[in-house]
Amino acid sequence: MEYLTGVKEKDTLEISQLLEKAAAGQKVKVNGAVHTIRDMGTVAFVILRKREGLLQCVYEEGNTKFDLQDIKEAATIEVEGVLEECDKAPNGIEIRMESIRILSMPQDEMMPLAISKWKLNTSLEAKLNYRSIALRNIRERAKFRIQEGLTRAFRDFLYSQGFTEIHTPKIGAKGAEGGANIFKLDYFHRPAVLAQSPQFYKQMMVGVFDRVFETAPVFRAEKHNTKRHLNEYTSLDFEMGYIDGFEDIMAMETGYLQYAMALLEKEYAKELRILGITLPKVDRIPAVRFSEIKEKVAEKYGHKMRNPFDLEPEEEVLIGRYAKEEWDSDFVFVTHYPSKKRPFYAMDDPEDKRYTLSFDLLFRGMEITTGGQRIHDYQMLVDKIEARGMSQEGMEQYLDTFRHGMPPHGGIGIGLERLTMKLAGEENVRETTLFPRDLSRLEP
Repeated sequence: MEYLTGVKEKDTLEISQLLEKAAAGQKVKVNGAVHTIRDMGTVAFVILRKREGLLQCVYEEGNTKFDLQDIKEAATIEVEGVLEECDKAPNGIEIRMESIRILSMPQDEMMPLAISKWKLNTSLEAKLNYRSIALRNIRERAKFRIQEGLTRAFRDFLYSQGFTEIHTPKIGAKGAEGGANIFKLDYFHRPAVLAQSPQFYKQMMVGVFDRVFETAPVFRAEKHNTKRHLNEYTSLDFEMGYIDGFEDIMAMETGYLQYAMALLEKEYAKELRILGITLPKVDRIPAVRFSEIKEKVAEKYGHKMRNPFDLEPEEEVLIGRYAKEEWDSDFVFVTHYPSKKRPFYAMDDPEDKRYTLSFDLLFRGMEITTGGQRIHDYQMLVDKIEARGMSQEGMEQYLDTFRHGMPPHGGIGIGLERLTMKLAGEENVRETTLFPRDLSRLEP
């Protein structure tokens, strides 16, 4: 019998350990995938891909105890050799190879994509068809390290603000957002739907923990094929109680963005450099009413408003342009959306019932967040449901929560993939989605 006492210390070193603990001239052992081989004749550079980046290894004919033909791109190997300093190598170090142990060899002679190139010069369709291979490219991989940083910041910041992380069901009896964009399924001979958002549950949990958040997938059965929509995406949601107004929600999101940009600058500087990202300023974010910004954009750019109750994509672009030109901001909160375009639980503006105490956050001309204050009074909720001709069926327990008292509250949902897309300067949200789900894609 054996006992396990914790994480096992390995004799193979990571790049950070080589930089911190090992000295030039020291014999070391590392492992990784062969990213590329640059054969110069009697000398070859074997570049290993590791979780922290690239590591240069040097093969010298006659001094290394294996044949260069024994390895090829995509093989995973363990290398023993001597650590040396080298200004031209990634991270300023390289390993003079002495021996190797082959851990696995690829079956094909050639990779389907040239992942060792700095930029994958191939179509998005090809990248998505070979997604797990395309993501081995250093620049492609960096996007999802940035995405990790945004999610990590969301969690860490909200923990620091007294939020509790929750995990809500993704199968339910009724969609929280209403409308027809719902995936329906058979749940043991009962009708059910995939969650459009965790809205009902996170509101219910405000009555338990006051402040809650979740990072999880949501599903929208929208028959679109645009560069900004997905049928499954990751939503960063929070809901907070005992608010004085929806401005508290906007302030909390601003705090998150400030925390996230500081974390990216500190912990993800390498990925920012790889992708050429300039972080936006978030020290102050302007907030402007829906009707007001519509008029400002129409006047400045000669744009004719077609939909008085919502923002068209081209209007979002113009609002982003206006915010940059007039306020030097990549972000802008658009507040007081028309009640017609908001769900029943959105709190109406007491000064003008045609509008709600809600907002969208636009980032570089695209909506990445929807949020606002919710109705917390039971009778007000029931009255609004009736006024809209809706049924309470499937919402009984949600409504019952409000019978027993709820504090003033509100929250947001951030589209993680869109936020990453705009930060990375991509034109298509699929570029920043690990395995996209849209009208035509269920694989890989």
